Amino acid sequence: MNAAPGPSPEVIASAPRAGPKIRRVAAVVNTLSRGVGPGDADALAQVLSSFDLEFDLACPGPEALETAIQAALDASPDLLIVFAGDGTAREAARLCGPDGPLLAILPGGTMNVLSHALYGVSPWRETVQNILAEGVERTLSGGEIAGRPFYVAAVLGSPALWAPVREAARAMHWRTAWRRARYALSRAFAGHLRFQSDVQTACRTTGLGLICPLISRAFDDDQPALEAALLDQRTITEVIRLGVFSLTGDWRRDPSVATTPCRRGRVWARRRIPAILDGETFILGRSVDIEFKPRAYRALVPPPA
Repeated sequence: MNAAPGPSPEVIASAPRAGPKIRRVAAVVNTLSRGVGPGDADALAQVLSSFDLEFDLACPGPEALETAIQAALDASPDLLIVFAGDGTAREAARLCGPDGPLLAILPGGTMNVLSHALYGVSPWRETVQNILAEGVERTLSGGEIAGRPFYVAAVLGSPALWAPVREAARAMHWRTAWRRARYALSRAFAGHLRFQSDVQTACRTTGLGLICPLISRAFDDDQPALEAALLDQRTITEVIRLGVFSLTGDWRRDPSVATTPCRRGRVWARRRIPAILDGETFILGRSVDIEFKPRAYRALVPPPA
């Protein structure tokens, strides 16, 4: 299908395109993922069977998820549905790429970063029915840090240490949350980063956020760049305030955050750099490269309101 006239190929997130034909669907469900209920795989099969299409549904163990996704892609479906956690969602988007099948991510994990960015917090059955009945194709951008992809947002440096606090608090493990919060506070001023990009001269910052255009509030959808947010906390009050916003998931509201575009960049520090990529925690090396990917994958999304 030819794209409608519009922005240049540089555009990070294309305008939705109407009515792709979905004849073959492959679905991969991690039944052991935290957000997948005991009857959800059967319920998904029931929803798919109500449409005039062919589908295959696999329920591999956690250790075989990547193999199952690759096997599903080898069968050349029109749409791949993944019902699993954040790490599997990232891997599915990477494997699909810009030239693979359309992708739909259902909220089967803890944070469900990519699923919520694409579909909001609607019940997954509603989402599947909506996109199969009226969905449109949308090409989306992403980013890469040290060769690791992300498609919603990444946080580097000491602010990334607040993610485990948030997860412990969500699970109401208050003792664990308190212990992790104390550790995050102890590291708040211990590991400053250096950052530079194609538009930003080398600067010092407490942490760095990188936001994809899918959820960016600072830039328009057709801005061909990541939104780089410099997180500069100078006092313990600012650290605690940012920690609170980290717990609520909206740290960009913090007044100590300044934003700039980033297409290519580099971050370096004296110690290894803690990071969160689309909800997954990593410990990276002491120097990492950042790259914006204008065409990362194609998603099946609801029609624009």
